[in-house]
Amino acid sequence: MKIRLPAKTKIYRLSSWLAVGLFAAGSSTANAQQAPFPPRGTEQIPISVRKPTDFYSSQSRDEQYAQISQEVEILERQQSLLRRVVRLVSPTVVHIEAVKEEQAPESGTFKSASPKRIEEAGSGFVARISQSTVILTNRHVVHGAPLHSIRIETSDGGIINPRRVLEDPSTDIAVLDIDGVDLPSARTADSREVAIGDYVFAVGSPFGLNHSVSYGIVSAKGRRNLELGSKQIVFQDFIQTDAAINPGNSGGPLMNLRGEVVGINTAIASNSGGSEGIGFAIPINIAMNVAQQLVERGGIQRSYLGVSVDPVFNNPTRSAPGAPRPKGAFVKVVRPNSPAEQVGMKYGDVILEFDGNVVDNDEHLVQLVGLTAMDRPIEVVFLREGQQYKLNVTLVPLSSAQK
Repeated sequence: MKIRLPAKTKIYRLSSWLAVGLFAAGSSTANAQQAPFPPRGTEQIPISVRKPTDFYSSQSRDEQYAQISQEVEILERQQSLLRRVVRLVSPTVVHIEAVKEEQAPESGTFKSASPKRIEEAGSGFVARISQSTVILTNRHVVHGAPLHSIRIETSDGGIINPRRVLEDPSTDIAVLDIDGVDLPSARTADSREVAIGDYVFAVGSPFGLNHSVSYGIVSAKGRRNLELGSKQIVFQDFIQTDAAINPGNSGGPLMNLRGEVVGINTAIASNSGGSEGIGFAIPINIAMNVAQQLVERGGIQRSYLGVSVDPVFNNPTRSAPGAPRPKGAFVKVVRPNSPAEQVGMKYGDVILEFDGNVVDNDEHLVQLVGLTAMDRPIEVVFLREGQQYKLNVTLVPLSSAQK
């Protein structure tokens, strides 16, 4: 395989830097030797000179090596853990290639005779959903590619073609059905438990280099309103990480040190097109909810709480200068016969937490509700007349009549 470096890539030669350093040191030594001795009567300041044997004797060097070895053993135990985790999860990660065709735009009165051929590369991981074996990845990796042109390469070099592709443009999630293929599936964590500062690592195929691993921390959570090129990605609640993510990592897993998937690597913020330490991953709870609906229903059914919230509540201009912006979502209307009415929510309630997530504002609540599963009670924490309350509500499908 030939690897092409980007045009702006620069290779710095260490030998040049070393030559300059040695020349400068030599020049300094020569000048010192030519300097005249101080005149008689000048007070001489003694210089403490340690014998070379203090540093270079075999006994001293052996002692230092032994001390370093003891201290490094602590780091090596941590590195050994990471190596074991990477070996464990590698068979669950796949490389994906998809060949797409896009019709070239018309030029004047002439139309291009042949469509433009695009080769897309990305990553994915194996999951078990509703007793089926599937690959989870990003929609933008495979969207527009015929089934026969999608190649899934496993860690042992095997090639698989998916039976079908299920997509959700609103979250950029795609599910590749490979049921019947015997592959180990990845374990998933509860992405609500992910905290800023947690160690994570990404596995994928940056620039087509299969099963590359990068390491970092969770830099932030709840990143929304990102401009990702496609305006269709409307539901956003990204995990931000400084683990190196590059083109080709899309769709691959972001994992914790237990080897559990916490997110799907999706995008980067970059001035150069390469990794600059700002990557974004879809929380795995959102991805699994979407994937399960795609597998079981063939499409997405959004959830419904039954409240209208007031965006003015979070407007920073309403706060006193220097005061923090209000957090939460102010309930302006409670819909009749809705889940919210059934549990007693009222006008003026301020929803502070929803399903374990701190609610930033009205828009955040709308996204949380739309991406939450309907098969379990959801805990809601809200403020009413200065008192904090907690209740459980079960969401229902958002029907056309409720829109």
